Amino acid sequence: MKMLIGAAVTAATLLVGTEAAATNYTLWIHGKNGNTTKAGNYADFSYWGPSTTAAGVNKKAVNWNGTQRIGTENYRIRNALDCFCTGTNWCYVAAHSAGDLQIGYALSMYGGSTRQVKNAVPNANGECGNVGTSTQTGWNIKWVDVASGAGGGSELADHGDWAVSDPLVSDLVTTTARAMYNHNTTRNVWFYMFAGSKGTAYSGILPGQDDEAVAYHSTGGVSGSGNGSYCNPGDWFCGGTLNTGTAACSDGRAKWSFHTVSLRDDGESYNHYANGNWGGIVSKVREDVATYAY
Repeated sequence: MKMLIGAAVTAATLLVGTEAAATNYTLWIHGKNGNTTKAGNYADFSYWGPSTTAAGVNKKAVNWNGTQRIGTENYRIRNALDCFCTGTNWCYVAAHSAGDLQIGYALSMYGGSTRQVKNAVPNANGECGNVGTSTQTGWNIKWVDVASGAGGGSELADHGDWAVSDPLVSDLVTTTARAMYNHNTTRNVWFYMFAGSKGTAYSGILPGQDDEAVAYHSTGGVSGSGNGSYCNPGDWFCGGTLNTGTAACSDGRAKWSFHTVSLRDDGESYNHYANGNWGGIVSKVREDVATYAY
């Protein structure tokens, strides 16, 4: 599907006027952290791993204060989208954990708004200059890859198992995350979900299969106002199976619109953490992006 989408978008782009050369970018939106990256610095990949690693065409690190609430910091994500995903430029987006909430929030809340076309030349604050008075509605995004998405929140926030008082934790409470915005409103942008299941430390808190931080109900983009217990096929101790693709879970619970499970970790091989070396479930998203974001 991704190759077909990419070809269609490329063909459409070629039909746009010749006022500027079209450029594709890959935006990487990190999750919860200790505010260890420089917000607005699109070259700082320290959250992910070596910046020399292949991770999509013209890759940019969309850094934000990963201790603060989604609504407070979302302007950083919108700055990046304005910079690199307007005019004749198009973007691929990769997100990890709470980065899923950031891109979902931006698209749902602001994806239908009028945006100033920017020149893709950022200043020190991550803001780009205007291209005349040109505007457009929303952003030019081909698709979103999500590693261990926290769009549905995490029970670790529900139960206070993150021993920090960061404001972001309150947004990661499952009921809060699911009510924060309309997750079905993606502006027709597909979210490809990569769900890891190498979880052990919090198996008694996180329902169903998990990657030590987020459970399948969230990483699989499962809809609804509450969480659920979902596992790999054949696991008898769950409420249902997380099916791949766009299919509903085995108990009938649907995924959010334009969400599809690209990878369900049947081998329980991938945990939540990039560990500064493109590790865990992030490794599979990086491979996918390196192949299809060109």
